[in-house]
Order: sequence, then C-alpha cells, then structure tokens
Amino acid sequence: MEIIWSHEALERLIEIEEFIGRDSPARAVTFIDELIDHTETALTHNPQIGRMVPEVARPEIRELIHRGYRVVYRTKEDAVEILTLFEGHRLLRLDERW
Repeated sequence: MEIIWSHEALERLIEIEEFIGRDSPARAVTFIDELIDHTETALTHNPQIGRMVPEVARPEIRELIHRGYRVVYRTKEDAVEILTLFEGHRLLRLDERW
C-alpha cells in the first residue's frame, strides 16, 4: 500500500516540529520521525485501522490518533493519502473537509 503525504499534511508536520522545537529541537525531530513511522507502518499494513472522522462521517476519510495528534487520511484502492494532522483536542476545520 502506497502512503502519500499531501502538501497540507507536510506543512502541518513542519508546524508541529517548529512548535515542539521551541522547547527541545532534538525532541521535535524524534517526535516527527516517530509520528511518520507510526502512521506509515500502521496504514501500510491495515488502512482501515483508524476510525471514521466524526466531523465528516464518510467511510473513506479516517483518522489515527498518535500521542495527542489526529492524523486524517483518505483510503483509496491502492494508496492512502494523508490529508492533514493536528492536535487531538481540536475539531477538523471547515476548510479542511473533503
């Protein structure tokens, strides 16, 4: 299963790394590497592992929760597209809906 990171998701990764990096640059890099590895490993082997995103309620739009972050993705026939990610206490913004 191919994992595709959208431009928006990559921008969110950079923002998260910069935020964590204010306190600990080394921890920020470690966390981002861990988040990417966890996401890609889980979704490569089982793309249906995440729950449907409640704000969207479409079966192909799902999410994984990893250490307080929501990783929102879309399942396709032969790929998984990571759409966005953000802190878990937030709701999916209207402009982030697909």
